[in-house]
Amino acid sequence: MEIRPVPYDHPDAVALDAEVQLEYDERYGDGGDRTPMHPADFAPPNGLYLLIYDEQGRPIASGGWRCQDENDEGNEDGDAELKRMYVVPWARGRGLARRILAELEESARAAGRIRMVLETGSKQPEAIALYASSGYVPVKKFGLYRCSELAHCMGKPLRPAADRSAGGALEPPVAR
Repeated sequence: MEIRPVPYDHPDAVALDAEVQLEYDERYGDGGDRTPMHPADFAPPNGLYLLIYDEQGRPIASGGWRCQDENDEGNEDGDAELKRMYVVPWARGRGLARRILAELEESARAAGRIRMVLETGSKQPEAIALYASSGYVPVKKFGLYRCSELAHCMGKPLRPAADRSAGGALEPPVAR
């Protein structure tokens, strides 16, 4: 298995995104995720998009993050938004999503982001379980689906607890 950074509009990323959109449509019946995204959103240092390739060179998992700061959709300064986590059905159960998630968290941390956030839905219990077991907790709803009863928004601090102020507030990094 190999994890590779790729542009969001790379043909393999586009193919996996089409698969995840079909799965969203099957689960929710609404045509897939309508969140606006642009390939530049995932270009380092303001984001990253990763694919996992199997031994035969087939793309089998994806995930990315993009910078978000305070906006009218409920994001906060310093957010890194997780997007398009997906593992092809026949490769699930191997820890691939957890591997991508760890790489994305480290990349966002290195880029100075202070919190990883995500939107998922109640019809994706395996995603909710993955994030909860990885330290994500419910946060104030944000994003396109913030008014949906099906939406679950979760977040996780990216900075060690010793770097946060008393009371657990996430403070922006200080230049040294």
